[in-house]
Amino acid sequence: MTVLYEDNHIIIVNKTVSEIVQGDKTGDKPLSEIVKEWLKEKYNKPGNVFCGVTHRLDRPVSGIVVFAKTSKALPRLNKMFQDKEIKKTYWAIVKNAPKDSEGTLTNFLVRNEKQNKSYAYDTERPDSKKAILHYKLIGQSDKYNLLEIDLETGRHHQIRCQLAKMGCIIKGDLKYGADRSNPDGGISLHARKISFIHPVSKELIEVTAPVPDDNLWKAFERGN
Repeated sequence: MTVLYEDNHIIIVNKTVSEIVQGDKTGDKPLSEIVKEWLKEKYNKPGNVFCGVTHRLDRPVSGIVVFAKTSKALPRLNKMFQDKEIKKTYWAIVKNAPKDSEGTLTNFLVRNEKQNKSYAYDTERPDSKKAILHYKLIGQSDKYNLLEIDLETGRHHQIRCQLAKMGCIIKGDLKYGADRSNPDGGISLHARKISFIHPVSKELIEVTAPVPDDNLWKAFERGN
């Protein structure tokens, strides 16, 4: 975890692929607790420290996570995420280049809780949720392609599922059809940028997260 931005109400960190945002059945220490400990130490605080989870990022995904430091900011941030007032941009490294260098994907996603996986369809199905994302090809290497993605909806595994449906499987994403895993056990999907109007100060906040420490990621970052 690296802190990218902090003020009285908000802390934004760059999550690594191994970290979980919130506690789960693994019992591993979640990022919310790591941030609490960091704040406690930095400000030498006795007692409990407030750290509210405002959104999630899948465990194998790296990049920006926003936490609320106050009970005033938490409900406001939650509502802003809900109302899509927070713009998130992702980078994904995929094996196959998309047919069109930019476009919009609209699918209907059905989540399978047992498999912890979503399935994308072209037409509406029972229990499906509409998923929309915009993508753009922004980098290419010998074997891989870099896509920039803007989400219009926030569905379970949306980017992973929709890109796989398009034939652009994310590097290392075994669950959605990649032929091999990444050495670090993560997938090559990174929450790269975030921008929003601060819920308390009303200033524009724009943060970019450096890519993981990996040669392919670094090469793509240099090119952009």
